[in-house]
Amino acid sequence: MILFSIAVGILPTIFWLWFWLKEDPHPEPKRILLLTFLYGIASTIPAILGEYITKIFVTGSLMYLFWAIIEETLKYYAAKKAALDKPFYDEPVDALVYLITAALGFACLENILFSFNDFLKTGILAGLLTGNVRFIGATLLHTASSAIVGASLAFSFFHKEKEHYNVIGGLLLASFLHFLFNYSIINLKGNIFKIFIPLWILIIVIFFVFEKIKRLKGNQ
Repeated sequence: MILFSIAVGILPTIFWLWFWLKEDPHPEPKRILLLTFLYGIASTIPAILGEYITKIFVTGSLMYLFWAIIEETLKYYAAKKAALDKPFYDEPVDALVYLITAALGFACLENILFSFNDFLKTGILAGLLTGNVRFIGATLLHTASSAIVGASLAFSFFHKEKEHYNVIGGLLLASFLHFLFNYSIINLKGNIFKIFIPLWILIIVIFFVFEKIKRLKGNQ
């Protein structure tokens, strides 16, 4: 049961990590990528604690908004502490690479916890279903939302005076997207795949943004 949960958590994140890392024209050091991934995993713990505390004081839609802000902020700081404050962050596209890597680390442990919970409650089939849904939805959501923050940061790479504002703007936009997804999942039961369609569209948009960022120069 534990092994199933770990597999459900790890396999989707490894796939998406491979998918995005192959887009990097100048691959980052593997040990820094691993460190960023592990920091992303570690950031899940304070997120759970923060969400538990928030639940005591806030209810309804506002609670889900706070949860989204907590998760997006912690994923950003995981990437920042592991890589973005280091010399390895030496070109705009690196911001996307490290933010997505941290996000997938976060999603990895979150997926394991969710699937293990379902394994315990309703058995292996439900746990596998959770894994499939999270492969399509939640893992993509973490990737997309953190990619928004990464893109915001990347566009300020040659304009450091704008970095602070870009990060805040990126975090707010990412948190709002995260909130909308979670709110829709809760309130549109039975229509989950309709919710995933705009998420897939966003991933396609991010792919093109990725390509644009790879071509950024100092005069842009």
